[in-house]
Amino acid sequence: MDEILYEVREGIAYVTFNRPQARNALTFAMYDRLVEICAEANENRAIRAMVLTGAGDKAFAAGTDISQFRAFDKEQDALEYEARIDRVLGALERCRAPTIAAIRGACTGGGAGIASCCDLRIAAKGARFGFPVARTLGNCLSMQSYARLAALLGPARVKDMVFRARLVEAEEALAIGFLNELLEDGAALAARAEALAREVASLAPLTLQATKEALLRLRPAIPHGEGNDLVLMCYMSEDFREGMDAFLNKRKPVWRGR
Repeated sequence: MDEILYEVREGIAYVTFNRPQARNALTFAMYDRLVEICAEANENRAIRAMVLTGAGDKAFAAGTDISQFRAFDKEQDALEYEARIDRVLGALERCRAPTIAAIRGACTGGGAGIASCCDLRIAAKGARFGFPVARTLGNCLSMQSYARLAALLGPARVKDMVFRARLVEAEEALAIGFLNELLEDGAALAARAEALAREVASLAPLTLQATKEALLRLRPAIPHGEGNDLVLMCYMSEDFREGMDAFLNKRKPVWRGR
């Protein structure tokens, strides 16, 4: 089974994270495939909009598949992982075609990062969003990811989400501006996603592209390698090992701050 389904119909690209049995948890191969899809959309001027969604009704994408971290045993593993995530999210937010995240269920970790980089976000009732790393693995985000979230939500809301490891319900996400629209159910969400994609696709593409790029340029630039010390502090810690073991064995982690 393809982990990402991809098709183009009448100028609209449809991307579906397709691991419903794992709440669409993202593998490294899925991340890499998303970069390829963004590159294709940049080359193919016939693609006028892109819709991203998750298979099933349980999740848009519930973060990175935790089993991907089992082999982490050196600093380079952690740095390469966060560099991969930055490369994926950067490719998505700089994709020429306007992007729309159509969200059902859990949208957490890497999935929430992907949704945050889309131009428009709509969701069905029952969707939840967040970065609960302080409760799960004890890792952190990259500086680029923190900058993206701060630009979208503001530092206070980012701290509230991360410090409390809480998931924001769909109604609150709409109220704070994370979501553009909230739909009644999955069927209404799918119909609205298509209608919205066609609306966006009918407008002047260069205007949309220029607006997207201009807003990216307004965000402070993060020097390459900035924040690596923070990534290593978390990923190389005993707490990270404890968090991973606890998650995989379905128990509560015991944090020691080292």
